[in-house]
Amino acid sequence: MKNTVTTFQEAKGREKLVMLTAYDYSTARIMDECGVNALLVGDSLGNVMLGHPNTLSVTLDDMLRACASVARAANSALVVCDMPFMSCHVSKQQTLRNAGRLLAEGGAHAVKIEGRYCHEVRALTRTGIPVMGHLGLTPQSVHTLGGYKVQGKTLAAAQKLLDDARALQDSGAFSLLLECVPAALAARVTRALAVPTIGIGAGLQCDGQVLVWQDMCGISQSPAKFVKKFGEVGLALRSAFTAYAEDTRNGLFPAGEHCYATTDDTLFDALV
Repeated sequence: MKNTVTTFQEAKGREKLVMLTAYDYSTARIMDECGVNALLVGDSLGNVMLGHPNTLSVTLDDMLRACASVARAANSALVVCDMPFMSCHVSKQQTLRNAGRLLAEGGAHAVKIEGRYCHEVRALTRTGIPVMGHLGLTPQSVHTLGGYKVQGKTLAAAQKLLDDARALQDSGAFSLLLECVPAALAARVTRALAVPTIGIGAGLQCDGQVLVWQDMCGISQSPAKFVKKFGEVGLALRSAFTAYAEDTRNGLFPAGEHCYATTDDTLFDALV
């Protein structure tokens, strides 16, 4: 089944939505074949793919290249692409232009915006660009938040998050990602909204879940508390890389079955 914004919304209350980050064609193809509902081309690529300490250095061009490669692999998954830092905060024209490029050039089906940017969400949805909201821990605001901390822990902060969630829904957001908020608060927000919520560090009661794939596969060095490790890909890669290096240094690779031969290899003895 082809996943769309419509099927995403129709899943609320009926089935859990499965979302993973993706940044390249090969990985996205495997995820798509495994039935993942949505692929998030996250600006987390700044951390896990480019080695930056945060997401603030990620550019629109970075996102365009990654999104285009993921979109080419997505036969059934919905492709959602992050609007990187400062790509949708200067003017309505800038927001429309950059989001439009992510769909037209990057092949995204929808964009994701961090924070309560209702005017921007309204402008985009009116032009036919679906938007996923993002509340709670918003990494692009890491300096304002004072680090990567759980959000919504006080009654006032929780009420603001709920109000922001309702405002984004009313502005046209088709879904909302909740990051690093208490499980009980995420459950309350989920019940209050008609659109699906996707949790990351937000408990079981969200309508779906998303993880950074390097975290859940054991590649990241220090994954967050909310990450469950579903595989040890990091160990498998380390083992394969080490074995390759040892075989190469010891003259064991390539062996005969890995080489090309002619019917008479002595032919080349005549070369001068």
